[in-house]
Amino acid sequence: MQTPAVYSFHGGIHPPENKAQSLNLPLGSPRLPDELILPLGQHIGQPSRPLVEVGSRVLKGEAIAINNGFLSSFLHAPTSGTIHAIEKRVVAHPSGLSDTCIVIQPDGNDQWIELEPLDNWQDVSKTDVLAFLAEKGIVGMGGAGFPTQVKLQGAHKHPLTHFIINAAECEPYITADDMLIREKTLELILGIEMLQHLVNADNVVIGIEDNKPTAIASLQQLIRERQSSIQVAVVPTKYPSGGEKQLIKLLTDKEVPSGQYPADIGILCQNVGTCVAAYEAIQYGRPLISRFTTLTGDAFKAPQNVEVLLGTPISHLLKYADLNEKHLSRLVMGGPMMGFTLDTPEAPVVKTTNCILAASTKELPPPAPEQACIRCGMCEQACPAGLLPQQLLWFSKSQEHEKAEHYNLFDCIECGACSYVCPSSIPLVQYYRHAKAEIRDARESAVKSDIAKQRFEARKARQEAEAAEKEAKRLARQNAASAKPAAKKPTKEAPKAAPEPAVANDDAKKAKIDLAIAKAKLKKLEKSLLEAQEKEHTEEINALQIQVDETQKDISELERKVAAAPNATPTKKASPTGMSDEAKKAKVDVALASSKLKKVQKQLVDDPDNQELKDKAAGFEADLKTAQALLDKLGGEAKAAPSKAKTALSEDAKKAKVDMALASSKLKKVQKQLAEDCDNDELKAKAAEFEKALKEAEMRFAACSGESASAAQKSDKPVMSDEYKKAKVDVALANTKLKKVQKQLAEDPQNTELQGKTVEFKKVLKEAEARLAALEAPSLQSKEATPAVKNTVDTNSDAQRKLKIDIAIANAAVKKAEKALAKAQTLQSEDIDSLEQQVAKAKAHAQSLEQTMKNGSQSANTAPLDSVTDDKAAEHKEQLKKQKVTTALAKAQVNKLKRQLDAEPNSEQLQKDLASAEQAHQAEAAKLEQLTNTQENR
Repeated sequence: MQTPAVYSFHGGIHPPENKAQSLNLPLGSPRLPDELILPLGQHIGQPSRPLVEVGSRVLKGEAIAINNGFLSSFLHAPTSGTIHAIEKRVVAHPSGLSDTCIVIQPDGNDQWIELEPLDNWQDVSKTDVLAFLAEKGIVGMGGAGFPTQVKLQGAHKHPLTHFIINAAECEPYITADDMLIREKTLELILGIEMLQHLVNADNVVIGIEDNKPTAIASLQQLIRERQSSIQVAVVPTKYPSGGEKQLIKLLTDKEVPSGQYPADIGILCQNVGTCVAAYEAIQYGRPLISRFTTLTGDAFKAPQNVEVLLGTPISHLLKYADLNEKHLSRLVMGGPMMGFTLDTPEAPVVKTTNCILAASTKELPPPAPEQACIRCGMCEQACPAGLLPQQLLWFSKSQEHEKAEHYNLFDCIECGACSYVCPSSIPLVQYYRHAKAEIRDARESAVKSDIAKQRFEARKARQEAEAAEKEAKRLARQNAASAKPAAKKPTKEAPKAAPEPAVANDDAKKAKIDLAIAKAKLKKLEKSLLEAQEKEHTEEINALQIQVDETQKDISELERKVAAAPNATPTKKASPTGMSDEAKKAKVDVALASSKLKKVQKQLVDDPDNQELKDKAAGFEADLKTAQALLDKLGGEAKAAPSKAKTALSEDAKKAKVDMALASSKLKKVQKQLAEDCDNDELKAKAAEFEKALKEAEMRFAACSGESASAAQKSDKPVMSDEYKKAKVDVALANTKLKKVQKQLAEDPQNTELQGKTVEFKKVLKEAEARLAALEAPSLQSKEATPAVKNTVDTNSDAQRKLKIDIAIANAAVKKAEKALAKAQTLQSEDIDSLEQQVAKAKAHAQSLEQTMKNGSQSANTAPLDSVTDDKAAEHKEQLKKQKVTTALAKAQVNKLKRQLDAEPNSEQLQKDLASAEQAHQAEAAKLEQLTNTQENR
């Protein structure tokens, strides 16, 4: 058996242990109480749902409550008897409030239900084993009562490196786990092996403090006898080494990141009580109905550990351990560090009750009055979570919840170490608990506010739809009235239909709309709930589960309303105008669909990439076509007057016009994105696609609106060919790419890759400009030469303006580099050499741009009609720029070697390197002078 390494964690304290007094007597077994009180919420998450009714008889081990959602657990009868009540009773909680409980009156027979063990647990799937443990009500028995099957499911997200069994039991006074290990050593080891089969971890380690020598010896002896691979790690006694994250740090030297769980880093922890409960459930079929609990404190005459049934009132245990009420000062459930005071002894034992502390005034004296913080920093030194308790206290007091969360308030494990060492007697943990509760309330309020907002928006949308429908009906009535012949006298008014069916119809429509909205909301909530369950965020799971339940109830009620609504079928009646009711309805549908389509098309122009709007537009178009076809079939006389048809555009022309607007908007948006990211092939493909769509829409619009080519030729606006447009776009893209690379080259002038790209993009730009000029030539033949001269001068002016901007950027870079160099020289930093090189590069680049500016100005004054530069001149300028940079780098190398030689004057190697560097600098300087002279001669 290997002995694993033991590390340490930050902080921690050493309070008096007081563990010996409860180990003097053997394990006790109290008799049955008069009644058992079983709260439905004995675990973290949703409370269980009762399966029994008042008056029904139950057997020992029978399920009396079922899990209520993903994060919930089963509850079983601890003994046989009758369900006396299902009502509110005081429960074990710091608030002292009541909760729903199932009260069982024992019959004294203690009759078991027929137990069904899982004999073939090694052969069945792991999912079935987890479901079996869930049905037996197994939860974590060392902390918050997290359902075991959920924790084991989370372990399958990542491969496990360590499966840690928490036997540290670091809290003072508590010895329940110590007694459990002594009494059920074999059951513990077998339970660990069963859980290891489910999680399949690389290493299985039992972490136990060195103040439990008897339990340690029992474990080591049994592991040797079974030749098991389980390791026993004995850790030093320090509070709170039994905390999950602290024990992980002790045994693996790994820290669980903030906001994550141990399973996220490949580690799973389980309490020894959970392992024993899992073994008894699988081996014997016994559900979790009892647990080991420590009865300790000076007020007990017979302190001891007992195996007690769940639901046993605390008052029954006080009598069993012979409580001396005169010495009792405080009754605490849990230990003195993390426990809470019980307001009444009538509260019952639950699955997470590991200790009942009946403390005297000497053991737990009244807390001293709170004083001002003296900023001693002792709380920070004691915090095992590595937090800043002092800052968290200020933020909690001042209601600065965002700052408290930023300082990781929810990483506080509420161990009480900071309060224990505080010389000012500040109840720090109580402040933190209060701040956490307020943050949770704020989150729930925010969720409710979002739901209310969704309901308001849905109601507003429904009202707008109803208003649009009423307006469409009004317009239809108005058009029908205006279409009546003037000479025809009105006939006898037809009898009006009874208003009741119409009202019922409206109610049915509203119910259907509400039902659709509720179903969409339920789908969204279920998705959020699934994500929260996967991340195991308890607070979100509880809030979302409540919302899901409420929404499901609303859906059921709305479905009943829709089912109960009458399906009235209107009879066909001839209208005064000769148009049937169906034709009128079809006309209204046409108007309504057209209104909806126009509204969506308007929104689509503002947001052309919105897929939801596209789908809506397609649906409304289909509805419009269907309604129009039905209208044409039922009553052709309802068409618009011919005089209006001549001036108005046809439906196809309108559609083509909308398509033109959409394609143009999309093309502009993609071209704007392409200007920022000119190398994006996907954007290029989109731009080509949108150009094609725009052309097709223009052709369709021209064909539908009757425009001819001759009319286009008569117009003053010139028509650009496709080749001309493409050449123009290519020039713009090449120019944008060149600017982008030149800007990057200004920051890093030594980058050869950027230099190569610059030359390449210049070449592409010239080719694109040449193609554009060739396409422009035919249209410019009939014009005078003066505009051409003007264009050339404008081009030169633009180039000069851009060059000035580049020079200003380069000079700013020089100043920035010189400032950084001066600061580094003042601080005697090691980056002086690299900064000098940067200064040299920046200066060389600025000088090169200024020389280019000077030469460009001269050429612009002497030959305005010539091109900006030819290929040879551009190549020569590029060589001159590169040579300046190379010369500056050579000079920087000489300066660097000189400084090194000043520090080591006797180094022969440095002297040789300096001589070589000076020769190289002279050679590069000569090349630079030659290129400069050539440039001046040009």
